[in-house]
Amino acid sequence: MSISVGKMSSHFLSLTLQLLISFVSTKSQSIKSSHLLDLLIRDYTFQSYRHKPFKTGKVNPVRLPPANFTGITVDAVRFRCGSLRRYGATVAEFRVPPGPAFQRCSKRLMLIRQDLGPNWSKVYYDDYELSGYALVSPVLGLLAYNAGDDDDDNNSTTSDNHNPRVPFEIGITRTGHEEPITVDFTDTAVIGRPPSRGTVPLCASFGRDGEVTMAEMASRDDRRRVCVAGGTGHFGLVVEAPTMPWKGKYDRDEKKKVVSRGKMVIGGSFGVALGAFLMGLLVVAVMVKAKNRARMAEELVRKAYEEEALQVSMAGLHTTP
Repeated sequence: MSISVGKMSSHFLSLTLQLLISFVSTKSQSIKSSHLLDLLIRDYTFQSYRHKPFKTGKVNPVRLPPANFTGITVDAVRFRCGSLRRYGATVAEFRVPPGPAFQRCSKRLMLIRQDLGPNWSKVYYDDYELSGYALVSPVLGLLAYNAGDDDDDNNSTTSDNHNPRVPFEIGITRTGHEEPITVDFTDTAVIGRPPSRGTVPLCASFGRDGEVTMAEMASRDDRRRVCVAGGTGHFGLVVEAPTMPWKGKYDRDEKKKVVSRGKMVIGGSFGVALGAFLMGLLVVAVMVKAKNRARMAEELVRKAYEEEALQVSMAGLHTTP
């Protein structure tokens, strides 16, 4: 009985995830939660793995729906927990040195590396309310999940070919005297407005609790930008910018729009002044014309009176004996 309930729960959970992915496929641009974005990337990654299993230790690019997640690049690597602990690994910008500590890793895990690009990094910028700072690099993420059917976690759902297990996240942290996990931003593209010369970016670590931890870069070489990570998570480079709003990409057309608006304001003010001047001339002309008409009317009346008086005078002379 317990097995059938487990299978029913697995069916229901799998259907719920499929409906969630289907819904987000049509509403992807409305995603405002960084955690929801992580779950969707995780689900697409494991769908790709179930369709074509990844070779252990080999970096595999994950294709996301281009219409929904444009700008995001994802890579996944499957490891044995013991091998990763013994030898460490390098996945794109992330270096996990030998000897990390794992949480709930029994046999195998999947490392998922994310590059959210300039557009989707805005989700983290808004979700964590980075007021006073501006991102100058895309947000990079490294998350670990259980992988394979041979782990013995009691919280996992019973799995078979038709009921895939829902992967849970595995925490990877550094141990006391071991080397830390590092993130190399040297070759990442600069997003937003380029920092001014002499400005040194800070390393930002986005925590699960909604807090952002700022730290100086580990590398002292100006040509390298390396950050130290306390464990898996999401990271980016920021600079202080109290008056700088978020810009996904520095768009020169936006600057042209501002200049165009200024020209429109100046042109509009000049047009209003010219219109007022012409209106004043029109009023003066109307007043002058009205005054001339009044003067002409008075002249006509005066002439009429004079003509009438002359006629009366002539009539008097004619009747005189």
